[in-house]
Amino acid sequence: MPSVVLEGDPVPATGELPAEALRSLGTRPFGFYVHVPFCVTRCGYCDFNTYTAAELGPGASRAGYAATAIEEIRLARRVLGDADMPVSTVFFGGGTPTLLPAADLVSVLRAVDTEFGLAPDAEVTTEANPESVTPTALAELRAGGFTRVSFGMQSAAPHVLAVLDRRHTPGRPAAAVHEARAAGFEHISLDLIYGTPGETAGDWRDSLTAAVEAAPDHISAYSLIVEDGTRLAARIRRGELPMPDDDLAADRYTAADTLLSAAGYDWYEVSNWATSEASRCRHNLLYWTGGDWWGVGPGAHSHIDGVRWWNVKHPTPYAARLAAGTSPGQAREHLTPADRHLERLMLELRLSSGYPLSDIPPPSRPAAARALATGLLDPAPFTKGRAVLTLKGRLLADAVIRDLT
Repeated sequence: MPSVVLEGDPVPATGELPAEALRSLGTRPFGFYVHVPFCVTRCGYCDFNTYTAAELGPGASRAGYAATAIEEIRLARRVLGDADMPVSTVFFGGGTPTLLPAADLVSVLRAVDTEFGLAPDAEVTTEANPESVTPTALAELRAGGFTRVSFGMQSAAPHVLAVLDRRHTPGRPAAAVHEARAAGFEHISLDLIYGTPGETAGDWRDSLTAAVEAAPDHISAYSLIVEDGTRLAARIRRGELPMPDDDLAADRYTAADTLLSAAGYDWYEVSNWATSEASRCRHNLLYWTGGDWWGVGPGAHSHIDGVRWWNVKHPTPYAARLAAGTSPGQAREHLTPADRHLERLMLELRLSSGYPLSDIPPPSRPAAARALATGLLDPAPFTKGRAVLTLKGRLLADAVIRDLT
């Protein structure tokens, strides 16, 4: 999770949730996010809650992390009571989850199954750096119940990888995809980043082509964001690198949509393309469509029916709290009906399924008509009562959302 300090109400030591948040448990999709906060090195653009071995300090280690995460899963069961809520998705993110032994990741997944039960068709994803996996580890993960793997490719251009401080060689992501396929993974994603200082249009086209040729069934493409406090931000501030350009980023996005669409990948969320509905990331769709989830790990966020909370950020106090039998929650907030409406609009409008026109507040409906007239909303779904962004609208999604609130 991004390194943002949020204020909120205290979380009870027991982790107890308000009774009204528990009444509807099991009526919405339920998932687990497991944050694994370890990296070999910190990439220059990253401000996620991750730690190298040198940054961990005493009281936390990779070796004991799985056992600590399992304690939070048991806490989740106590807090949520005996409601029947089979887990439809589990997502291991980071950091680099695959720095842990495959057996550790499988043990955490088994704990989720033991405490809550995995749905028969549960999607279980792990993120991985291409250099952090081996054929043996991938086979162990697949045999242990993982169904999907997402590799951080970022770019196929060596000089772009160097600016991003990525350690893998350009050909390694494709090799990792083939190894995952051989291990039995049907669903594989590659993540790309565009707009890196020094990246040319040709570099980006080559990266897209390399990703498509590797034949994953899902590709994500994200615009580089320069976060304060990162090494990349410092380099830009010193004038070593230029600031990414918004117009150039729009060109890169358009190129991505054109090339990926031609290769059989359909957009289903502004930054995500898949070869079929079955290839879409169901865990992210759970976030985007208002499901419930429990976030395990330092800094992880959770949401149950309008109550959102987040854990302490550093692995040491996180582990200490669980060892003491108390919640690792740092703070929480109760979303108001207005908050929930705004978040739903912000998230669902980014999806290819769009947002119901009938749920747009009456004062904002003229803005929807203007967005249609200016080519930001698709006419065909509009006539059926849905606001769906066009390609132009996706480039201006934030502005469209502001106008419709």
